[in-house]
Amino acid sequence: MDQVRTLRVFARVASEGSFAGAARSLDMAPAVVTRAIAELEAYLGARLLHRTTRSLALTDVGATYLEQALRVLADLKDADVQAGAAATQASGTLRILCPPAFAVHQLAPLLPRLRVLLPRVSMELVARGPVDMADEDYDVSIVSVPQSTLQGDFVARQLASSNFLLCAAPSYLAQRGRPQHPDELPGHDGLLPAVSAVRRELTLFRDGPPENTGAAHIVRMPTPHAVLSTGHIDILLAAAVAGLGIAGLPSFASAQALREGSLERVLPQWRGSRLFLYAAIPSRQHVPARTRAFVDLLVQAFGGTDADPWLTAQPRPDI
Repeated sequence: MDQVRTLRVFARVASEGSFAGAARSLDMAPAVVTRAIAELEAYLGARLLHRTTRSLALTDVGATYLEQALRVLADLKDADVQAGAAATQASGTLRILCPPAFAVHQLAPLLPRLRVLLPRVSMELVARGPVDMADEDYDVSIVSVPQSTLQGDFVARQLASSNFLLCAAPSYLAQRGRPQHPDELPGHDGLLPAVSAVRRELTLFRDGPPENTGAAHIVRMPTPHAVLSTGHIDILLAAAVAGLGIAGLPSFASAQALREGSLERVLPQWRGSRLFLYAAIPSRQHVPARTRAFVDLLVQAFGGTDADPWLTAQPRPDI
């Protein structure tokens, strides 16, 4: 027996005062209504209705049971409304997983705008390390990967791409000189991500006219070749600003320092490898409004293509 369905039938019979009226109201066959009430009474072991050829009335037990049944049905309706509202109205807690440097330099500045758009949403932001795949425990994972396609059972929307740029403080460059060709880099102090530090070569790609764009140049690096290596991008950024050496930094982390002049592009006609950024969610079904609104905001803010919005925002160097 579907007890919720049967409760609704019982409440309608009591409201209409007849089986026929309830059947018409519910668009059900009279026999189905009669059988539902019989099943309910058998289940309860009590008679709920007095039946005569001319009238239908609640028993004392039926009247008490109806009051409680109506309360249950009202609570269920409220629960349905609240559940539906959660899918259409942005509220609740939005759980976000994000790489630390992207959280600091790009996501955090967007949060006030998100707060204005979604005043009933609170945010829980976790930024414990690199994120290369979606995590089911979070509403949105900001994923950064070196390839332009993602694998896995989740839905991802592209946000942008970010090129690694060679940067250094003006004070360092004034003291040590500004390299004019990639082959001059081994003579400088390097600040590199931890993975890059174990490699013995650096691959750079040339920007410029279409016939030269993307041309790769491999620089053989001495051993050791980095005065600092770390997986923490903001440490590299801070060390570069302090004048320690030339750093390889993603454009999303270095953009502000380059605009402010605390860093300069080194070999501005060249760039390093590229990261592709995505907003990934575990499933396409029943996505809360807060999640949809947040992802839409990210796509709008960063362009939603594989272009690098932080690189194109900088003055183009002379080629």
